[in-house]
Amino acid sequence: MKIAVDAMGSDYAPEQIVLGAIEAAKEYQCDIVLVGDQAQIEKILHKNDTKNLNIAIQHASEVIEMQEHPGAAIRKKKDASVVVATRLVKEGVCDGVISAGSTGAGVAAALFGLGRIKGIERPTIATPMPNISGTTVLLDSGANVDSKPKHLVQSAIMGSIYAEYILGIKNPRIGLLNIGEEETKGNEQVLATYPMLQKLQTINFIGNAEGRDIPKGTVDVVVCDGFVGNVVLKFGEGLAGAIMQLIKESIKNSGLMTKIASLMVLPALKSLKKKIDYAEYGGAPLLGVDGCFIICHGSSKAKAIKNAIRVAIEFNENKVVEHIRENIAKEGILNNDGE
Repeated sequence: MKIAVDAMGSDYAPEQIVLGAIEAAKEYQCDIVLVGDQAQIEKILHKNDTKNLNIAIQHASEVIEMQEHPGAAIRKKKDASVVVATRLVKEGVCDGVISAGSTGAGVAAALFGLGRIKGIERPTIATPMPNISGTTVLLDSGANVDSKPKHLVQSAIMGSIYAEYILGIKNPRIGLLNIGEEETKGNEQVLATYPMLQKLQTINFIGNAEGRDIPKGTVDVVVCDGFVGNVVLKFGEGLAGAIMQLIKESIKNSGLMTKIASLMVLPALKSLKKKIDYAEYGGAPLLGVDGCFIICHGSSKAKAIKNAIRVAIEFNENKVVEHIRENIAKEGILNNDGE
């Protein structure tokens, strides 16, 4: 398995990206192609033990910055690291691409470079979120801020496949994110989507899901448009961080006996921190494009990159693209013009 890594994306590029790639090459025995400024990448590699590791460099002279317009930047900067990395997948040199750069640029690079799976109009970002019993997949978490009902239907099919083949959830429960459980509640978008989801044969649609159902684990996959999904995702990240900070401050400001007692629950707190740490999940796949493209958090460090590479390997090994293609065809919604 050979994975292309956009070494110039993220707030901590290229050092943390390269370090994560090194860790992945060691742990997963995979081939890595680091894409970006060759001089900078070589400098970092020379400082670390890369003996017997299959790590290559593909020079790319340009970088797409976060503030740039994604579509315009992709067309203008043909030698941008994310564009070159995607091209390696399109040409069959690599099996997947990892990028922690601009999400918009990543989506644009994947669309222009890899194209869409037949029957899919818009790709969707599927982000794993921890719940009290395991994981809930949230999609779309930011690829499309405006979605039609048919796009949500396609997301439901893709999310179900990802939950089954990557997370190992048998017959995953699919929920439509709404303001209430009743079928008659919601805006025009979800009211139109609900009956369309009911008709699908390849998913286990259980009805509407409320925001609280995500951390409760009531559903395995929750579907919404990218605007709502990204708000939910960022709120969840912020809340998790705030809770951990409040726990630390509470212990710090407590009496001696409480501090001593806190040592007994320290392992449990560490376990909780690990469970809600996005770095443990690595990255979120961009489902619907004709290839493996994993989008990472902009503040990803080495551990997150290493785990994102693991996700890319699992994505390919479990033939996620092929399963999406099969189920879209089974549902008979190819070239569906429904709203």
